[in-house]
Amino acid sequence: MSISEAKYIWMDGEFIEWSEAKVHVMTHALHYGTAVFEGIRGYWDGGVLKVFRLGDHITRLFNSAKIFYMNIPYTRAQIEEAIVETIKANSIRDNCYIRPIVYRGYGVIGLNPLKAPVKLAIAVFPFGKYLEEMGVKCCVSSWRRIAIDSQPPSAKVCGNYVNSCLAKVEAVLSGFDEAIFLDGHGYVCEGTGENIFLVKRDVISTPSIVSGILEGVTRDVVMKIAEDLGFKVQERLIARSELYTCDEAFFTGTAAEITPILSIDNRIIGDGSPGPVTRKIRDQYFKVVLGKVDKYKNWITEIKV
Repeated sequence: MSISEAKYIWMDGEFIEWSEAKVHVMTHALHYGTAVFEGIRGYWDGGVLKVFRLGDHITRLFNSAKIFYMNIPYTRAQIEEAIVETIKANSIRDNCYIRPIVYRGYGVIGLNPLKAPVKLAIAVFPFGKYLEEMGVKCCVSSWRRIAIDSQPPSAKVCGNYVNSCLAKVEAVLSGFDEAIFLDGHGYVCEGTGENIFLVKRDVISTPSIVSGILEGVTRDVVMKIAEDLGFKVQERLIARSELYTCDEAFFTGTAAEITPILSIDNRIIGDGSPGPVTRKIRDQYFKVVLGKVDKYKNWITEIKV
């Protein structure tokens, strides 16, 4: 999807005009994927911007950086404040996407990045729906998800997403909206940028962490609110065949939110429309992200713009 440009990007403590926010062509991350990032949503509601689970996203950013030997030159509090100030500087009064990225900058060539400087940039821009909210057609990718013992899936590192790009392009060129990865043992893993859930007889299942998935923030939200709604939630190994015989399936993610899966490999899921469990969870999810559920109001950072 195209980017709706804002006015400024925050780069290492300064606001830079959007069109001037550039890096050197020999930036290490550009060549080797040595960058970690987050995707965070903000929802414009009632005259304030409500940023969802800001602190949890920044914690994951630091965890990703630690795995890749990157010492971020700012504290968590400083980054959260920089995000708030970037939103205000751009006068964002719409649903938006927040992208902090920590990357190895200019200075070295080769596969030892430790002497390359660690840089931080923050972009905030208007953002709508990433996937079709009424549902998507999926295929199982011919590409396998990167093995858990090859690159850590718990780190949101740029290099991992080349794997996702291969699967996404393959799916789109084959007439599908999205792809589903299997792991190296043939078990269901995740989408190209989303976690996946299946529903069978009102029991909700999602691949376990050992399948090599990103520990999604939205995945965690959905597991909590599904249990609140009285559903049994399982984290387990899921066979490919279960994709075809489930009653419902849906993706979760910061960008994807809650996206129903209508078909997989040309097998219709349920009756081919968003199922009742998916709809119930999605309805509750949007109440949560707007701060309408008292139990989870502490997940919301309200910003007056």
